[in-house]
Amino acid sequence: MSFFTDLAHQYIDGEWRPGKGSWDIIDFNPFDGEKLASITVATADEVDQAYRAAESAQPAWADTNPYARRAVLEKALRIVEDREGEIGDAIVAELGGTRLKAAFELHLAKEFLRESIQLALRSTGQILPSPTEGKENRVYRVPVGVVGVISPFNFPFLLSLKSVAPALALGNAVVLKPHQNTPVCGGTLVAKVFEDAGLPAGLLNVVVTDIAEIGDALLEHPVPQVISFTGSDKVGRHVATVCATSLKRCVLELGGNSALIVLDDADVDYAVDAAVFSRYVHQGQVCMAANRILVDRAVEREFTEKFVAKVASLTVGDPADPATQIGPLINSSQAEAISSLVDQTVEAGATALLHGRAEGNLVSPSVLTGLAADSPVLQQEIFGPVALLVPFDGEDEAVRIANDTPYGLSGAVHTGDVERGVRVGRRIRTGMIHINDGTVHDEPIVPFGGEKSSGLGRLNGDSMLEAFTTQKWISVQHGRSRFPF
Repeated sequence: MSFFTDLAHQYIDGEWRPGKGSWDIIDFNPFDGEKLASITVATADEVDQAYRAAESAQPAWADTNPYARRAVLEKALRIVEDREGEIGDAIVAELGGTRLKAAFELHLAKEFLRESIQLALRSTGQILPSPTEGKENRVYRVPVGVVGVISPFNFPFLLSLKSVAPALALGNAVVLKPHQNTPVCGGTLVAKVFEDAGLPAGLLNVVVTDIAEIGDALLEHPVPQVISFTGSDKVGRHVATVCATSLKRCVLELGGNSALIVLDDADVDYAVDAAVFSRYVHQGQVCMAANRILVDRAVEREFTEKFVAKVASLTVGDPADPATQIGPLINSSQAEAISSLVDQTVEAGATALLHGRAEGNLVSPSVLTGLAADSPVLQQEIFGPVALLVPFDGEDEAVRIANDTPYGLSGAVHTGDVERGVRVGRRIRTGMIHINDGTVHDEPIVPFGGEKSSGLGRLNGDSMLEAFTTQKWISVQHGRSRFPF
């Protein structure tokens, strides 16, 4: 496909060039195995070139009138709107997203670009009083300089833009490394959008590479002052450790093990709809997905029957078909891991109300119940179409079970009494929770992030200012200070 081969390059200092590594990343369509492109990986030297280009270009960009920076973001939004069909096709082809998922990702991407347009004008300062006579305290909010962004494979276009666009809007330069399974949608496509929008050379660089080639060069390099990473908690811990050794700031958006709680007074039919979407959207490859569905025993039977029936009706197949609701997992390793996890859990005593099977990278949905309280599967993030149904007796037990996980990203509570839902939600240690809704939500101005092993820091809205700028105090003595010697 020419769309992919045209973008199968490194993008450094405004130039499209082949990588100089000794091997290629092969970009496959996860549904049919079609080779979309091959990209020779970038070396550690090329990572250095990308960071040095960013370092060189950033000061002039920081000094650029913020209205001019905003104009570049506005044009980037128009480009995404004009090419929406083409970008949607790329999401379907490269990551196996369904048509519904592609539309969902593009909708959010446009919303986050709109917020970044506004963000360009929100980096304001303060004048603060001083106890010293004649002194004026000015607090400026300034760009951090260069930001390193590492994005995941599940929502690559959105989650790359989510850090890249605000960092640029606030006067920074960026080096972006996309996931090796989505090098175009998560990387070079983003570069193309901003290149066509008139972003000056060097401000956005994309290196398509892998730790096997560059080690920790992307993290250890002295130029970036902030690393924004989205991915697993295992890798996130490593990112945090490396950043700490050089006193870099990091923003970590990591995994989840969210609970969707159905209380005894919930609208069961509505809760079923919310739970099915929350668990199976994009084949369950979503950090906010409802891994665990906790159901009060008073409504357990009704909920379970309706939930299983709805899940069984989901269409599994070609993501390019608008009727498809469950497409392929990102690669064969993930498909094999999910199938093995289901088999092992059933062998350990769980009951499979639906036992999904793998055909290539397509894995049909599973629904498991009868899990032992100490079952390992209840403690982990499941990045695939597997739902765990867990009964409980009363609010206190629901809260205890929901909190019994190392993660704390999202969640939901379903109830006929909104304030009851809020009371329960406030007892659950999680960064986000939704009353009478699904667990999968992201909005441009609302702080997004998790507790415990689900991450550090927040993104979105004013949180972007905290993530990608720093504060500088400049005092002005209009009179004369008195010194003790």
